[in-house]
Amino acid sequence: MSSPAAAVLRIEGLGKNRVDEQGSQVAVLRDVELSLFAGRITVVIGPSGGGKSTLIRLLNRLEEASKGRVLLDGQDIRRYDPLQLRRQVALLAQKPFVFSGTVLENLQRPFQFQGRIPPPGNDPQLRELMELCQLPVSWLQRDAGSLSVGQQQRLCLVRSLATGPEVLLLDEPTSALDRPTVDGLAVSLRAVCRKRQLAVLLVTHDLHLAEIIADDLAYLEDGRILEQGNAAEVLGRPRTPALQRFLTPPTRERN
Repeated sequence: MSSPAAAVLRIEGLGKNRVDEQGSQVAVLRDVELSLFAGRITVVIGPSGGGKSTLIRLLNRLEEASKGRVLLDGQDIRRYDPLQLRRQVALLAQKPFVFSGTVLENLQRPFQFQGRIPPPGNDPQLRELMELCQLPVSWLQRDAGSLSVGQQQRLCLVRSLATGPEVLLLDEPTSALDRPTVDGLAVSLRAVCRKRQLAVLLVTHDLHLAEIIADDLAYLEDGRILEQGNAAEVLGRPRTPALQRFLTPPTRERN
């Protein structure tokens, strides 16, 4: 029997405090424990204000934790230079951002920021990523600003992946997308995760997205993970009243 794979990213006892308007310490995240594995998509769901976006920002040091630690390949991320860390732990922001210029120029921009030689338009790995993310390679010379919001989101996904990260973080990546576009992006994410053996963490309040994409799932409310495990089992048999309430569709008032 083979031993279980080691976690690419492991979160141990992670906590984050903020100072409120009265000058008091308020816990935003409390003792979060979570592991991310290569080739698997972990989705964190929960109500707004529960700490999901804060969790994402702690994992590539856009913010610093108040307690606990995050291990990347067994090493505390505080030992990494932040820029080096963000090459290995890439973040796809909630709203797509494209630079002025062509699709190819957008894809080359991270390499230029890192002082590396950017890939040409005929680079096979770049083309493979575009195909995985459902962007036609014939669009390389197209103006990036002319793309739809969903197409720009897929362009940002390719751009995040082009430099070869180990971990991909996604913060509400479908909030501005319609349902068919969400479904298409989910297909792209799953294909990229499997092909590139990425460890993916996606935070969302979109239950439809969680149901169609998650391998593993955690429910975060009031800064605490209340349930986690195999996505189908957690969603199919929620144990806590909090998750049961979250999964219950709101009742509509009758006129």
